[in-house]
Amino acid sequence: MGTRVIVRQILRQTVKNVPRSAFTRVQFKRPHLPSLCLGCRLLCSASDHTASPLPRRNHAVSPELSLLSLLDMGFTELQAEQLYDRVSRVKGAKAATHVLSTLSALFVLGLNPASVQKLLDRCPELCAVKEAQLQQRINHLRKLGLVEGSLQRTVVHYPQILTVPVKSIKTVVQFLREKCLFTTQQVTEILRDSPAVVLEDLAQLEYKFQYVYFRMGVKQAEMVKCRLFRCTVDEVRCRHTFLERRGLYQTPDKKGQTTIINPKLASVLNLDQETFVADVAHASAEEYGVFQKLLAREWKEEELERGIIEAHSDDDDGEEEDDEEEEEEEEETRGKSGYKKKRKNK
Repeated sequence: MGTRVIVRQILRQTVKNVPRSAFTRVQFKRPHLPSLCLGCRLLCSASDHTASPLPRRNHAVSPELSLLSLLDMGFTELQAEQLYDRVSRVKGAKAATHVLSTLSALFVLGLNPASVQKLLDRCPELCAVKEAQLQQRINHLRKLGLVEGSLQRTVVHYPQILTVPVKSIKTVVQFLREKCLFTTQQVTEILRDSPAVVLEDLAQLEYKFQYVYFRMGVKQAEMVKCRLFRCTVDEVRCRHTFLERRGLYQTPDKKGQTTIINPKLASVLNLDQETFVADVAHASAEEYGVFQKLLAREWKEEELERGIIEAHSDDDDGEEEDDEEEEEEEEETRGKSGYKKKRKNK
C-alpha cells in the first residue's frame, strides 16, 4: 500500500517536470479538412455540370410548339395556354412545326405578345402561314408604301391581309390603278384604311367604283377620303337610292352639273343609320325600314329576271350550236355521197 503511494508521487513529479512542447507534439493532429471540402466542392460541381444540360434544354426555345417555348417568347401562362390550344385546333401538328418561326416574324415586325394574341384571335389561319411566306408578304406591303407604324396598325386591324398571296394583292393593286385610275399614293391609302379590299371580288369592286363614279358623280380623291371600300355595294346603293327617290340626290350630267346640291359622300356613307335618316334624308326610321324591305324585294326580282334572260340566251346559243353541227353533218354526208358517185363513174 505504501509503495503505491510512493509510485504515484514519483509519477506526479515526473509529469510536472516534462516541458509543455512535448505535449504539443503528442497532440492528435486534425485531418486537413479544407482539402477534403475542396474535393467535395469539385465533385459537387462536376456532378452539377453533368446534370445541368437537361434543365437548360427545357428553358431554351424548342423547334416544336410547347407551353414552355411560348413562355420563353414572352407570353403569360394564360396567353400561352390559349395560343397553344388555338394552334392545335387550326392544323394540329402541321401548324405546330413552323408556328414558332411565324410568331418570331410577327415579333420582328414590332408587335408585342398582347398584340400577337389579339391578331391570332381575329385570324387563327395565320398560324398556318410559313415564315418565308409571311416575310415575303410583309416586304411586299412595305414596297406598296405601308411604312412603319401604318403597317403594324393595318396588320393588327385586318390580319387577314397576311394570308393573301403576293400575286393576288398585285392583281388588286393593278386593277385599282388601271381600271379605276387611282394614283399610287391613293392605292396606298386604300390598302391602309380599307385592307379588306384585297379579298373582295374584282367584279363587285368594279361595279361599286362605277356606281359611285357615274351614278353619284364622285371622283377618286373623295372616294379615298371617305373610305368608300369599307362599305358594301348594297349599303351604297340603298342609301343613294333612298335619297334619289326622295329628290335629295341627282345624277350629274355630262358636264358634272346638277340642279340641286347633292350631299357629300361622307354624309351618305360615314354616318350611322339614325343620323343619316334624320339629318340627311329627313325621314323617319319607319320610312327607311319599309324602303329597305321594298328595295330588297325589287333587287331580288331584278336578279330573277336577269337569270331568266341569261338562261334564254344560253338556250339560244345552244340551239345555234346545234344548228351549226347539223349543217356540218349535212355537208359531210354530201361530200361522201359525191365522192362515191365519182368512184362509180370511174
